[in-house]
Amino acid sequence: MNQKTFIVPHDFTNAADVALAHAIATAKIAGASIQLLHVVANDPEIKQASNKLNEVITKFSESDIELIPNVRIGNIFDDIADFAAEHQAQLIFMGTHGAHGWQHIVGSDALKIVTQSNVPFIIVQEKAVKPTGYDAIVVPMDLHKETKQKLSIVANLAKYFNSKIFVVTPAETDSYLKHQLESNILFAEKFFKDKNIEMTSAVLPSSSFDKEVVKHAVSVEADLIAIMNLNRSSFLNIISSNYEQYMITNDALIPTLIVNPVESNTFYGAWFD
Repeated sequence: MNQKTFIVPHDFTNAADVALAHAIATAKIAGASIQLLHVVANDPEIKQASNKLNEVITKFSESDIELIPNVRIGNIFDDIADFAAEHQAQLIFMGTHGAHGWQHIVGSDALKIVTQSNVPFIIVQEKAVKPTGYDAIVVPMDLHKETKQKLSIVANLAKYFNSKIFVVTPAETDSYLKHQLESNILFAEKFFKDKNIEMTSAVLPSSSFDKEVVKHAVSVEADLIAIMNLNRSSFLNIISSNYEQYMITNDALIPTLIVNPVESNTFYGAWFD
């Protein structure tokens, strides 16, 4: 079996160190190596960046996880996705500084980075990973057909961390749409039951659904929120780019798993097996 690879873009800030700690915690269970990436604008910056990456590796040397430094000339919008594809990575852990984003990138720009890649991201703010990892994962589900694609990744993480899953859906008064949401919940229940993963569900107010999701995540002491990157389409205007931007920079500092929709979820189903 080929060794799994995680990517951590690193800008030498505490937020990036926190993201690296999350990646290490997951890598220990998954048996993955971690490729550290720093992107510079020109040749003269390479040496200093390389030295700083080596200092980061020294700081985390006791983790017993292989940390590999990489410096590339380019821009973060293109090179993170390209680098992850070249290394056939399974996950990208990226630190943000709240509303300022990675390397002072706001939420909309962070979404541009995510959208460029077929590799799922875990966006981490400055909240340390627990020794037990992701014990509780909140999974919002709406009426998009793509919303089910993230379940495979969530299930794989849950199996490794023995996590409990909390599926939440927006309230809907229309009987047909309400039935569709209930069908999605039943699908999720069967999906997780077949994998022996504990799951509960809740219906949240559809108004300010993003804030309701975070509020619920806080109430169940969630360690991760899993969403789809659906900013190019918005059914019922419940899920939108504003939703995604809020989720990845949420006030509770809860890390967010964000997945781009794909034609087939075969890749997502196999990445952590």
